[in-house]
Amino acid sequence: MSEPILNVRKLASGYGHIRALNDISFDIQPGEIFSVVGANGAGKTTLLLSISGHIRPFSGEVRFAGQDFTRIAAHEAAGNGMVMVPEGGRLFPFMTVLENLELGAFHRAARARMAQTLDEVLTLFPVLAERRNQLAGRLSGGERQMCAVGRAMMSLPRLLMLDEPSLGLAPIMVDRLFDKVQSLVQSKGLSVLLVEQNVGNALRLCQRGCVLDHGHLVKVSTGAELLRDPDVQRTYMGV
Repeated sequence: MSEPILNVRKLASGYGHIRALNDISFDIQPGEIFSVVGANGAGKTTLLLSISGHIRPFSGEVRFAGQDFTRIAAHEAAGNGMVMVPEGGRLFPFMTVLENLELGAFHRAARARMAQTLDEVLTLFPVLAERRNQLAGRLSGGERQMCAVGRAMMSLPRLLMLDEPSLGLAPIMVDRLFDKVQSLVQSKGLSVLLVEQNVGNALRLCQRGCVLDHGHLVKVSTGAELLRDPDVQRTYMGV
């Protein structure tokens, strides 16, 4: 097996004096989709924020592409290939779709390839090409998520971190969005760290995943094995 693109070891993190994550350890291989599932308040978003430099962990280690990223700032992480799409996408609503996409190419290497990457993004998401001059605030929910993923791709990520990408979307749009994510993994060799409310979708999409419960890692296995797990079915899938 190749060296992991992401290696998280004994990570503890939270807010102020409140500990939201305890002793979290897992890794992600190049080209792998890894899903994190759990109930609301389990610590899923805190995990993404701690890995991506938005929150400084209390202890533990985050290594990305063989380098120590434990104390890296969020903009430096993104500039080095670790890019997060936050819940809701966080587009700039009074800027056009094209302007939002161009903002993704904020670091030097991305700016140098901006025209090529933009063409690739608009080919992958044709609806964005059609709406390139439209204000982002007027996009539908599914279109906003596609724009947010497209903006992340403009940063030339090696690891794409998605926080609840299907939240509020119709099922058909969820399927389309996840199809696009799979296309990116296959065509670009991306790794994906996915936090997703729909446990069934998340585990069907990933090669491996984990279950968080009140800030603790309780299960790590393949997506197929977690889907068959009676505890996961009962607790998170209503079976």
